[in-house]
Amino acid sequence: MSNYILYETADAVATITLNRADRRNAQNQPLLEELNEAWERAAADDDVRVILLRAEGPHFSAGHEMSPEATQANPAFGKIRDSIATRGTLELYSWEAKHYFGFSRRWREIPKPSIAAVQGACIAGGLLLAWPCDLIVAADNARFSDPVVMMGIGGVEYHGHTWELGARKAKEMLFTARPIDAAEAERRGMVNRVVPVDELDEQSRALAVEIAQMHPHALAMAKRAVNQTLDTMGQYAALQACFDIHQLGHNSALAQSGQFVLTDHQGIKAAGKK
Repeated sequence: MSNYILYETADAVATITLNRADRRNAQNQPLLEELNEAWERAAADDDVRVILLRAEGPHFSAGHEMSPEATQANPAFGKIRDSIATRGTLELYSWEAKHYFGFSRRWREIPKPSIAAVQGACIAGGLLLAWPCDLIVAADNARFSDPVVMMGIGGVEYHGHTWELGARKAKEMLFTARPIDAAEAERRGMVNRVVPVDELDEQSRALAVEIAQMHPHALAMAKRAVNQTLDTMGQYAALQACFDIHQLGHNSALAQSGQFVLTDHQGIKAAGKK
């Protein structure tokens, strides 16, 4: 199907696999676009009742790939740099609104239950893949972190921290940049269950097959009821507002140094001269 994503269906379950283990499943633009295509394919397939998102290799995702080499190879970032003098950071806002915030919101809204199976590191942009899923099964070695405050930005683009962890734990996660382990994530309600790493695929798939036995319309309505409740409580408005706050970090960097800052999994600046 693609270079970075594997896709297969069986037992009414579509399994989408991040297949860039050599880069710890870091997310470049082709990976994100291929991943979105896989989600859309599963959403359109009437024989699919549950979507399972998993990853090859020891780590779920090291986040956005924004090393200088990756930045230079992405034509979109060249366009962003070239437009700063006349359009400010509008191009950057639009690109992130589609590929980061937009894709995550779209995956959350697909009316089929989804499960993320997470092992190893799930860092920064990795959260944008796991959090939109309805359920998260974590291996006992899973670690979740968002270190981008180290870069002068208040958190990743899809700011689910407060909803997933509660206000105080969300602040600790952001203020310290320290990871949350699987056990604590389960206690906080961010993770549904923790399993041995060598049983992650087996148990997450078993859960997906179990859910797939339910009536598809009932599943869709159950998911809509919970998501609508969250949005009535203000989740959507808060996520959008926090995305705009995230953009202030880019504008602050531009104002201070004439550079725009793009987040990566190591908290390193990948910057373009104005």
